[in-house]
Amino acid sequence: MRRRVVSAAVLAVAAGLLSPALAPPATGHAASVIRVDDLNANRSAMFIDSPAMGRTIQVQVLHPAGGGSRPSFYLLDGLDPGATQSTWTNATDAEPFFRDKNVNVVLPMGGQASYYTDWISDDPRFGRYKWETFLTEELPPLIDDYFSGNGVNAIGGLSMGGNAAFTLTVRHPDLYRAVAGYSACPDTTIAQGATMFSIANRGGNPFNMWGGPTSPAWAEHNPALMADRLRGKTIYLSTGTGLPGPHELEIKPQLPENIFFGGPIEFGVNACVDTFAQRLRDLNIPARVDYSPVGTHSWSYWQDGLHDSWPTIAGAIGA
Repeated sequence: MRRRVVSAAVLAVAAGLLSPALAPPATGHAASVIRVDDLNANRSAMFIDSPAMGRTIQVQVLHPAGGGSRPSFYLLDGLDPGATQSTWTNATDAEPFFRDKNVNVVLPMGGQASYYTDWISDDPRFGRYKWETFLTEELPPLIDDYFSGNGVNAIGGLSMGGNAAFTLTVRHPDLYRAVAGYSACPDTTIAQGATMFSIANRGGNPFNMWGGPTSPAWAEHNPALMADRLRGKTIYLSTGTGLPGPHELEIKPQLPENIFFGGPIEFGVNACVDTFAQRLRDLNIPARVDYSPVGTHSWSYWQDGLHDSWPTIAGAIGA
């Protein structure tokens, strides 16, 4: 039964730029809910005191208006998450789409250029990033407690969030039954240069995430190298080709580079998805991979992917 609490690539970055660790994270207490604000009958904002992150993290949840237990679908944002709401609710029809579905859709707020992972060092630009710990250890029991979750989970995301969804799944295979990536490249070797560039482009030091390009932590977070841990899970991937399609003239809160480079970015994603899909085939791991003959790296196509993937994800988690 839900309870409410009121109140209360750039590889040229020099190795010497690694920042010293800041104050250690708070210890000795579990993550706790500060408050839950009901934004409407189907959407709530949960504010969580996270010991791992050392600050309050907002998570918005789309949920049925009625009672009863249900599974949860953790849906991760892209490189530049919205400040006051997830871009999934700002740029797509996710909120009305899920309104009649028996599932909690969990939308973490914040985490620009974080790749939703635990960084090895605090960053002068971003502070402490311990997203893996938050998403896999601190958050799930609170979602289940406050929003009648039944312990059955799936995870998905677009671009950066899709990369992270696969990384979190192979590192925590017991937590998720299904994983979805929309325009995602779940291979940290192929994506390494782009990943490091994207962090530096937002003002962070990419070496603070998993270390330099030869650090073993990159392999330790590579879904392609740990793909066997995806066996038995429901897997969905979608990608366009980078060619213009039906959505190019729509006004969406795109990343600035996507307006001009969304085609080339998606072309690169397409090649990565194809390589990763071949890796799964080599391991005899079934996956649904939707290739569109058109489509750029942009929100309208990710909305299409969300709609197309839902029957597959719902079937895996019993939603």
